[in-house]
Amino acid sequence: MAGPSHDPSLYRHLDVVPIKRALISVSDKTDLLPLAATLAEAGVEIVSTGSTAARIRSAGHEVTDVAEVTGVPEMLDGRVKTLHPKVHGGLLADRRLEAHESQLAEFDIAPFELVVVNLYPFVETVASGAQGDDVVEQIDIGGPAMVRASAKNHASVAVVVDPSSYPSLIESVKKGGTTLQDRKELAARAFAHTASYDTAVAQWFAEETMQGTETLPAHLTIQAEKFEDLRYGENSHQRASIYTRVGGHGIAQAEQLHGKPMSFNNYTDADAALRAAYDMVLPAVAIMKHANPCGLAIADPKALDPIASAHLRAHECDPLSAFGGVIAANRPVTLKMAENLRDIFTEVIVAPDFEPEALEVFKAKKNLRLLKLPTNWQQERMDVRLVSGGLLLQDADLFPDDDFESVAKNWQLVAGEEPDVPLADLVFAWKSCRAVKSNAIVLAKGSATVGIGMGQVNRVDSCRLAVERAGDRVKGAIAASDAFFPFSDGPEVLMDAGVKVIIQPGGSVRDEETIALAKARGVAMYFTGERHFFH
Repeated sequence: MAGPSHDPSLYRHLDVVPIKRALISVSDKTDLLPLAATLAEAGVEIVSTGSTAARIRSAGHEVTDVAEVTGVPEMLDGRVKTLHPKVHGGLLADRRLEAHESQLAEFDIAPFELVVVNLYPFVETVASGAQGDDVVEQIDIGGPAMVRASAKNHASVAVVVDPSSYPSLIESVKKGGTTLQDRKELAARAFAHTASYDTAVAQWFAEETMQGTETLPAHLTIQAEKFEDLRYGENSHQRASIYTRVGGHGIAQAEQLHGKPMSFNNYTDADAALRAAYDMVLPAVAIMKHANPCGLAIADPKALDPIASAHLRAHECDPLSAFGGVIAANRPVTLKMAENLRDIFTEVIVAPDFEPEALEVFKAKKNLRLLKLPTNWQQERMDVRLVSGGLLLQDADLFPDDDFESVAKNWQLVAGEEPDVPLADLVFAWKSCRAVKSNAIVLAKGSATVGIGMGQVNRVDSCRLAVERAGDRVKGAIAASDAFFPFSDGPEVLMDAGVKVIIQPGGSVRDEETIALAKARGVAMYFTGERHFFH
């Protein structure tokens, strides 16, 4: 249904609106009292609710309770307190219209010129791990209604939804009121705020309804806010910015501890490195270039400093490509690791934390960027990719369990005998190939990569590339392929080079040829039954 029509000739012009009456109801009480003090000093009547009113009153300022305005006490555990004509009439009355002024007088409703509201901490509650009714109770109803009403009526009302806007609001109060431009800008922020809030609620419900079903949501809304502009995109002629997604807990929320600003490519490489390092349960380091690993390793189990050991083993895979790389560690970075990196040019290091002594070493490298992950960082459960005119949504490709036995429980040994290598080394090779762009071949020894072939248009070329990069280290190595071998030529390249174990999904119409070759050459071959394409 269309909204009411209007006659432009009936509207009076309002620019500066003096603030005489303010409605304040905030969940986040940051810097509330300095704002309340400014309003009180300016003679503004403050109307408030619950804990907000109590906080302002405890600071010695007069407050009118909403219940006193509406004549109805808060009810239903606080679910109903501001949903009343005495409140919303004061928010929605367009002061440019004499008819609205008359109706306010008729129904004894006093208008508001300022609304300060922020919403229940829904996102924070979800992030804390709460579930069910504990989350549902943090879905704000009255708050968004007041914000939207005030933002719609920005011609007459200023609405503030974030404490970061308080300093400019205080200046406006001191100058005699808000300008129309002020109110328009505040309204834009307010609508973005409620849109972001509603998106978080919608996403949570979508995830709840997906649990236990085989279908993805019928509707998908993604809301993000600009965090900062970047110098440029993948190339210097492309504009770029980074946005933080509502409820996000990934690389976009990492804290930069040191170094020059991050670039577009830094972010994409750092995210890919995290994906590789955090696939591993034991201390691990991934070194990335152009979203592909040039080294990935788990610590030597005998190492006194596991994460430093993991880095050295990852670096040994391809020291040439590691120059100017992006490093991710799944454990705090130690002084020993920092010392090992002292003479290696590195663009970015991202980790859950850094020892203070390690930070001191890194601070001597002004171009090195250090990112500390948010404490609640975890791999995304869903994968979203933009395509022209829309987007693709899929379950993220995650390994389901943390222990080695569960990852390998459905593997079949289709050729050769059980190899004399730890199961952890086999699982490491298989997990590593998931981090490599398809077609992917990984050669590994002792839970460290020794050769990687990535992104080739046929699998045999990836085999040749991995063998070439491994050199003499290929002898006795484990090879992992992210998808089946369509022909036996790829495995033959690996076997000729000295590979003793091959792990692949299986499923080719020529599997029997490949199995026969492995048996003839005395090579163990596993079929996992699951592929890990990565594009």
